[in-house]
Amino acid sequence: MITQIGIVAGEILNYLDTHKEGRLSELPSAIGKERDLILMSLGWLAREGHSSLKEAEGDYVVSLRKQE
Repeated sequence: MITQIGIVAGEILNYLDTHKEGRLSELPSAIGKERDLILMSLGWLAREGHSSLKEAEGDYVVSLRKQE
């Protein structure tokens, strides 16, 4: 399962690199993975400091963190 989470985290990074940001509600269909796996992968990315989430209109917007 850890391997799957890491792979999906990479897919999310690629998606965000291309689209700059994405809504949490849209990521499962955009990436083609289950919502739970998306959530686990986003947790991994957030913990590692690669992504940020902000609440917007009853959803969350995910984006890459700015590298300093």
